[in-house]
Amino acid sequence: MRASLVILVLLCLAACDRHETKTEAAAAPAAEQRLPNGGVVIPADSPKLKEIKVAEIQEAETPVAEVISPGKIETNPNRVSHITLPLAGRIAAVLVKIGDAVQHGQAVLTIESPDADAAESSWRQAQAALQQARANLNKAQADYDRSTDLFQHNAVAKKDVLTNENALAQSKAALDQAQASLEQASRRLDILGLMAGSFGQKVTVSSPISGKVLEMTVVPGEYRNDTNAALMTIADLSTVWVSSDVPESQIRFIQPGEPIDVHLTAYPGEVFHGRVTRIADTVDPQTRTIKVHAEMDNAHGRLRPEMFCTIRHTEALRRLPVAPPAAVVQEGGKTVVWAERGAGRFEPVEVKTETPAGDRIPILSGLRAGDRVVVDGAMLLRAQ
Repeated sequence: MRASLVILVLLCLAACDRHETKTEAAAAPAAEQRLPNGGVVIPADSPKLKEIKVAEIQEAETPVAEVISPGKIETNPNRVSHITLPLAGRIAAVLVKIGDAVQHGQAVLTIESPDADAAESSWRQAQAALQQARANLNKAQADYDRSTDLFQHNAVAKKDVLTNENALAQSKAALDQAQASLEQASRRLDILGLMAGSFGQKVTVSSPISGKVLEMTVVPGEYRNDTNAALMTIADLSTVWVSSDVPESQIRFIQPGEPIDVHLTAYPGEVFHGRVTRIADTVDPQTRTIKVHAEMDNAHGRLRPEMFCTIRHTEALRRLPVAPPAAVVQEGGKTVVWAERGAGRFEPVEVKTETPAGDRIPILSGLRAGDRVVVDGAMLLRAQ
């Protein structure tokens, strides 16, 4: 009787163990499967599946034959003036400072110079010479008229008439020369900005353009006799140039007059626009690049010379499938996108991509618009 009771207890315990094992097996999630093509099947109840996000591939206009190269902002060389002295002398006053905005014709400095007095003296001498030439002409004309009248009455010889006629011609030539000398002296006074008839005037140097004073190498009281040395630089910054070194292998994609986009380090996220104005005629033998210049509007003054930037030029646009950067991964030296082939089933697809355009990567081959791909969590699908 006791032996039967022990056997009954053991049979009950074995049945309980089998029930618990089945319960645990039913509670454990199914394991993911690896497919021969490298794909993976993840069960619907797997926590990993919740960390994987899938999106549909879209089509978009993407650049073809795009050129991207570094550059920097420069002053427009067509709107830069280097001011020099019109004559040697002492700097009486400097009327502007570095950074000042000046207008066309505005006075920027004044000079005291003996050459200014010499110009006034030349004008006075030319004026006196003109008056003398007129007096001589009047006398020569009177002598000629008198001798002609006397010759008609047989009172003088023909040679006297010819002598007075020659003197009259010389007086007319002298008058023309005196008038030319006076005009030349007056012109010099006008160029120097001086009024005729007064000594001791200061020469005023004016700005030939409107712009800003960028450089200055002069102070009041200095005596300068080098009329070729620049005293200050004034630049009109309403437009600027962007200069970039484009590799010779890509220069064929750029032509004068074409638009470009400019991305500045100083203003991340903003896109500025310009137009190609000049392409250099030579190649830099060291870097194998060609200098490209584009003009940009700078009416608001945000673009400053020497700012670093990147230029982007697009020759044409083409509709291509595009994927976010997180969807494209590198596996075994290949560029791969994980495509969804069914519920929880993913397959690696080798793709060929184009240069990224903003926050999108154009897909040249391997995918089509409408395909669903993993855009977040692709690294979780890689074989361990």
